[in-house]
Amino acid sequence: MRAITWEVSGSRGFETAWVQIANGVLRARGRAVGTIPEPYWITYELDTADGFVTRRLRVTAETADDVRTLGLRHDGHGRWTADGEPLPAVDGALDCDLGLCPLTNTMPVLRHGLHQVPGEREFLMAWVSVPDLTVRPSRQTYTHLGPGRARYSSGDFRSDLEFDDEGYVVDYPHLARRLTAR
Repeated sequence: MRAITWEVSGSRGFETAWVQIANGVLRARGRAVGTIPEPYWITYELDTADGFVTRRLRVTAETADDVRTLGLRHDGHGRWTADGEPLPAVDGALDCDLGLCPLTNTMPVLRHGLHQVPGEREFLMAWVSVPDLTVRPSRQTYTHLGPGRARYSSGDFRSDLEFDDEGYVVDYPHLARRLTAR
């Protein structure tokens, strides 16, 4: 198990994830605290299947007025549920993307080696907004820029991300920067 901590400028907060990667499978649990759009705490557990395809994301978000939970599941055949209810808007997505969480950029990058080899891929993601935990479809593109670098784009937003050799985000301009050393 490896611990990674980021300063998350996008939320004016911090996140720590305890992550394990073995045989094309990622398992993680993490905690985040943020102050934008309102003060919140997040806890999550993430499990992928082979090829870093999301299997399950469990999230709890706590604000001053509310505690929300989300159980997001992918059936391995392109269909998703949130707390047992079908989510047809994200059918076909392979990955979740937890808002303001640099860890969830790891799965598509590792699956296609985009931090190491040339290429460009477009993905449909099951994007989870924080702290309300609403799930929405999000089209995202990752483009290899050089060793350890890939451009992330979604809609009008673009950012050139830096990854370590293992595929974890080191620097995500305007969102997060890793604090812990390798």
